[in-house]
Amino acid sequence: MKILRTPDARFTNLPDFPFTPHYCEIQDVDGTALRIHYLDEGPPSARPVLLMHGEPSWSFLYRKIVASLAARGHRAVAPDLVGFGRSDKLAEQSDYTFERHVRWMSDWLAATRLTDITLFCQDWGGLIGLRLVAAFPEKFARVVVANTGLPTGEGFSAAFQQWLEFSQSIPVLPVGQIVSMGCKRGLSDAEQAAYDAPFPDESFKAGARRFPSLVPITPEHGSVAENKAAWRVLEKFNKPFLTAFSDSDPITKGGEMIFQNRVPGTKGQKHVMIADAGHFLQEDKPNEIADLINSFIATTK
Repeated sequence: MKILRTPDARFTNLPDFPFTPHYCEIQDVDGTALRIHYLDEGPPSARPVLLMHGEPSWSFLYRKIVASLAARGHRAVAPDLVGFGRSDKLAEQSDYTFERHVRWMSDWLAATRLTDITLFCQDWGGLIGLRLVAAFPEKFARVVVANTGLPTGEGFSAAFQQWLEFSQSIPVLPVGQIVSMGCKRGLSDAEQAAYDAPFPDESFKAGARRFPSLVPITPEHGSVAENKAAWRVLEKFNKPFLTAFSDSDPITKGGEMIFQNRVPGTKGQKHVMIADAGHFLQEDKPNEIADLINSFIATTK
């Protein structure tokens, strides 16, 4: 695999992003070394809150939530998926698969030795994060899912179809604009530039290009069987499990009911709908999300 690494200079002077980078090196099964970046703020001895991003964002999405949680005494950990943020990127789309993403983040999770985790996951952060929960349920104390799912080849929304066609056909993928369009509030030029920062040119966007086509929306897609196996674990997951979808995301609208109907840990929880928030609800309502996570931890065992 050919590895690309975004120059550090691309990440200077980002708005509201004063964090020290942390890195973990893992190895792909073919022996290729991959460097994964993550934020790690707050007391190292505190129970970790794992914040997982999706497509085409990176840990910058969680900047305000990380700061808020750390200020309240939580350990906030936000990794960049391979292909995004300050993590290494593969030059070829064909080198990205759903199962490789799961394996890479499984190895990262093992290397960081996180336990007693509260997971907050959105978009592909959920597709991958929920696979981690299924693979290592003993490591997770509770889960919050937001604007995400774990599809098993049973169809897709018209909004996702539009996104899939757009992402695969547009000559230059406008990452910052895409994130801004997925918010109810308009992002500033500096914020949009921060989402563009990991990608000096189109060659760095192979992962961002590939993700939409990897979503297992048909029986013929890869990872359908693996996701079904993960659901069998989640259908026995009794630890606290909260849905916090936004009210203005056409792609995942109604997806919260799938979890509420299938995951036993959702029973009796105070599920919420985040008002006036788009797909990237972390940008629209960071304070509300930080409050929600803090309260969820305080009120559940």
